[in-house]
Amino acid sequence: MNTSIASTPKTGTPLPVIEGTNQHRSGALQKVLLACGILSSIWYVVLNIVVPMQYPGYSVAAQTVSELSAIDAPTRALWVWLCIPYSLLVTAFGWGVWRAAGASRPLRLAGAFMILYGVSGFLWPPMHQREVLAAGGGTLTDTLHIVFSIATVLVMMIMMGFGAAALGKRFRLFTLTCLVLFLWFGTLTGLDGPRISEDLPTPLIGIWERINIGIYMVWVIVFAVLLLRRENSLALTEPEVPHSNH
Repeated sequence: MNTSIASTPKTGTPLPVIEGTNQHRSGALQKVLLACGILSSIWYVVLNIVVPMQYPGYSVAAQTVSELSAIDAPTRALWVWLCIPYSLLVTAFGWGVWRAAGASRPLRLAGAFMILYGVSGFLWPPMHQREVLAAGGGTLTDTLHIVFSIATVLVMMIMMGFGAAALGKRFRLFTLTCLVLFLWFGTLTGLDGPRISEDLPTPLIGIWERINIGIYMVWVIVFAVLLLRRENSLALTEPEVPHSNH
């Protein structure tokens, strides 16, 4: 173990100081932050299994995720509270990506957009339930909900693009495939969107949207795993901190 000699301010007694301890702690923190990306995706999947079960009559196939947190929905409070850990995990992951960037501008931008996405989770305006919208009860919050939805998709896609640019060719091809599928199922979801405000049947909108969400969640997990492997490789190749013995 590498040590150097320090002394206490009062007695001058020499004490061993373990070099590299701060570096070790920093590396451990970095791995925890990157692991938050994996945990965030797992947590969101759990949310989409548990919360719909608490909503009598809710159809995972025919209703959107946003309807779980709609104004006056029986699961609104539960969804909002359980989404707090998700937003925190995403924000922590974004910080980890930022810290891992080094001189990589694309990776730093990916981290910044991830943080933006995570923080925005605390600000989402809710929509009204379908029957309220169909009766003309929509308000500004419904308009803002649509704006936030569009903006979030754009942030996700930009973030995925920067993340792909920072890593290898195989990951870029994987990301491109994810983006194509993301656009396809996002379009299918969007085409059914106007029918929600008219309280018309949307038999597959929940499936299209959840496939889209799943694509993003898988991308985040793969992104996090690659960054964790990158951190491990850097740790193995990092030169030993020089020290002197007295």
